[in-house]
Formats: sequence, structure tokens, C-alpha cells
Amino acid sequence: MQRVAVVGSGPGGLVVSRYLKQEGFEPVIFDQNERIGGQWAATPGTSGVWPSMRTNTSRIMTSFSDLRHEPGTATYPSNQQMLAYLTRYATESDLLPHLQLGTRVEEITRDGDGWKVKTRKKDGVVNEEIFPKVVIASGRYSRPSIPAVPGLDTFSGKGGVSHTYEYRNLKWSADWKILIAGCGISALEIAGDLAMLGVSRVVSSSRKQRYVILKLIAGAPAEHVGLTRFGALAAETFPMEDVGRMFKDFVVSHCGSPEDYGARKPPANIFEAGVALSQHFLPLVAEGRIHVKPWITDVNGREVRFEDGTSEEFDAILFGTGFPLHLPFLGSDILAALDIEGHFADLFQFTFHPQLPGLAFVGMMELQGPYFPVLELQARWIAYTWSGVVPEVPAETMEEGIRRTRSMRDRSPMVPMNHAAVGFARLAGVEPSLDERPELARALLFGPLSPVSFRLSGKDSLPNATERAAEDARAFGAVPNPHLTPMQQMQLQGLAKAKGDPAFSRFAENLSAPK
Repeated sequence: MQRVAVVGSGPGGLVVSRYLKQEGFEPVIFDQNERIGGQWAATPGTSGVWPSMRTNTSRIMTSFSDLRHEPGTATYPSNQQMLAYLTRYATESDLLPHLQLGTRVEEITRDGDGWKVKTRKKDGVVNEEIFPKVVIASGRYSRPSIPAVPGLDTFSGKGGVSHTYEYRNLKWSADWKILIAGCGISALEIAGDLAMLGVSRVVSSSRKQRYVILKLIAGAPAEHVGLTRFGALAAETFPMEDVGRMFKDFVVSHCGSPEDYGARKPPANIFEAGVALSQHFLPLVAEGRIHVKPWITDVNGREVRFEDGTSEEFDAILFGTGFPLHLPFLGSDILAALDIEGHFADLFQFTFHPQLPGLAFVGMMELQGPYFPVLELQARWIAYTWSGVVPEVPAETMEEGIRRTRSMRDRSPMVPMNHAAVGFARLAGVEPSLDERPELARALLFGPLSPVSFRLSGKDSLPNATERAAEDARAFGAVPNPHLTPMQQMQLQGLAKAKGDPAFSRFAENLSAPK
């Protein structure tokens, strides 16, 4: 049985180990922490989870296809529930014997046709071992970034300067004035958390205002109705400006535009502006409990000046300004091949590099939407490729893909979850067939891309996947019945016309025909 080193025991490391084990490999899972879970372990220094933090995607979309959350779990599980879920997943997948916890991976270098993995245990014991294959699943969000701001080192507020990654350590009091800089999910969620907890003044500052998607849209989690397979197919088919217009129309019609709430007006192009997910941020702006400012120009003591010419004094500054890729344990030749720059690395579909056979990466993309379904599909593609279930992607194809993505490094690194899920499903040979299950067509096209919906066909299909996928689609009212609405019929017909695929056109006509 071929041994595979897996770096990290978070969701990505666990799910890739589960599929590697099924495919006949022996995973050896290294983690520097004393317990599994990655970020969800909430270990000080290696996790940005704060005590009140919950998932920002539903329990259905924050799980793997083999294991549901316990009955009674809230729509958005707590971080404690997520840790319990991952522990249960590792136990039921029989991964506990494969764990080497409290073991930091210090260096990975090429050794002939394999990879030398150097580790150090908590007691200082160093070990080196050769593995024919290695999976890097160490997490995407481990090195917080604070931008250079003139005078920032002079800030004298009692709470100091820190990153939202360290929010759990901020010992604030109700009379404080706190500035949160950034417009990503964590920045908006923490601004809302502080405002609702009663901090005297909360100010949100950003370079540009993003569009904000509410976590719940008419009772349904946003990703159940907004990140669909239809959306992924449309993005492949229509011009980018049309895709952006349709996406913006969806966001604004369901959630409003930020300036309607009293926030700043975002750029007209939604891809230029970006999007973030937060249920409370915009309503709290409308209530005057969060105040919005443009970006910071400079800092002098407690005083912070902004691009609109105004200034305020603050007790603390929190930067929610992202995480560049940080893989310090990789050898110099690996890093040279990857050419890591900020948020980007030269990887084919965020996974393989033609010059690094036997090395794979999981979870290194920045996703817009839930990670768990995508991580599972990426894990299946890796395991199926290495076991021969699906053919390896030719080196020239990978090189062309890397060249294409390298040319887009000036764009936002965010990848919509539905695009990634459909892409990985195709590579793993498990994209569900619409023709085979017309009764699920609305669910599969306009419903959530739930993990079990990718167990309908191909390797590892499940006998009860049809019923479970339909149940997941009905949850929260996202797909109340199997019949397309008139709007969905029109959208499907428009897509079929644009695709110019006779088989898809027949499918669309049959689906839209009067019943």
C-alpha cells in the first residue's frame, strides 16, 4: 500500500485522506496542532475563529456527502459544532490511526522520484521520511496581511493594531471606538459583531465598497439559490459582461445595493467591485450602528485620516485585508515552479503542476461561497487520478491552463464556488447527468450544489443520492417543487440557444414543455 503524506488535518486534509484511503493509499496526516479541525479547532496562533463565530454557509453546504450534521443543528452551525462534526467525520472515516498530531512539517523537498518530508514533534524530535506522493492541505488562511499605511506604526490606541485573524484576542470595552479596515466577509462580520455587542462607535473603512449578499434570501441560504449549476453553465456560455450583469441583477434585486442602506456606492461592474457575504452589516449601517468611510490615508497617534478628508480618533484598528499564500515549508525548487505571488500560484486548477508529479494541493483557492463541496470534489479528483480511475491531465494541457490563469493575475483571486464545483466534478468524472434524472433537473440546475448531488453518477455513486439530493434542494424552500418557474424556463431556453448544442436544446425544450 503506497503511503501518502498529507499536510494538515482540517476539512481539506481529512476529506482527501478519506478518498485516498478508499483508493488503496495509506494517508499519513501531519498537523502541528494537538487536535484535528484546522481553523475550526480554534487553536490560538493557528486559527482565526472567534468564540461567537458561526459558519456563513448552511449546514447542508458545510458538510461532506458521507455525513450529515446531527439532527437539530442550526442552519448555520457554531464553530464548536463544526469541530465536533469534523471529529465525527474523521472517526467514521477511520482516519484516527493515520494522524500524527503535534507534528509540524518543516520542509518538503524533492528526493529522486519522491518527496522528502522533514517533521518536528512538540518534544523537538526531528524525523525525515521519503513519500512517493504528498498532498498539501495546510490551509489557505494562515498568514494575515496588514497593508502599509503611512504612520501606522505610530498608532497609540489602547487596543493597538491587529488583523481580524486575531479578533478573539481583542479585549475591548463598551466605550471604545474601533476601526475595521477591509470589506471581506470577516471584516463585515466582525464589524457587525462589535456593533451588536454595544461598542461605542464602529467604523468600516475600505478601498472600494463591495456588493453585499445577505446570508438568507427569503429564508433560503444565499448559496442555495445564487451559486447554482445554471450560473456556472451561463458563465461558460455568455460573454463576461452579460454574466456580470445577470449576477449584479440577482444581487441587487434580492439584497439591494449598498448605497441604498447608506454605505458607499460600489463600482458599477460587480466583478471589479467584488462581493461579500453578511446578514447584518448593511442593516446595521442603515441603523447608524456602523459608520462607513473610504480608505485610510495616514495615521498619527490615535488619529486616523481618510480619503474624504475627515479624521477620527480610535482605540483599536482591525485590518480584515486578506491572506497571501504562505507555504514556507516547501523547498526552493517547488516554490520556483509555483512562482507564488500574493494570492496566486502556478497550479493547474489549483491542484497539480506538470513539473511536480506526485505533489497535489487542496483548498488553495479563494472561494466565493461554501468550501466543503468543492474540497470533496477536488479530493476525489486527486485520489481518482492517482489510482487510475480517471486519466492524468496531459502535461501540455496543464501548462496551457497555467499560462491562461497566469495572464489573469491582475484580476480578483476570488472563484465562485459553483464554477469550481462543476469544474472539479468534470475532472473527477462525477458531474451529474441532467438527461438521466429529469425529475431532478430543477434541483440540479437552479438548486444548491450540495455534496450529495455529486454522488448521483460516476465513481462512488450512492443508491439513495437521488432522494437525498431532492431533499437538500427542498430544504429552506430553495426548490419547493420539481417544476421550472416561467422565469427559469426562459433562462434555460436562452442558455440552450446560446450554447448551440442540439442535445441540450432538446433537453431544455422537453423540460419546458407543458405538463
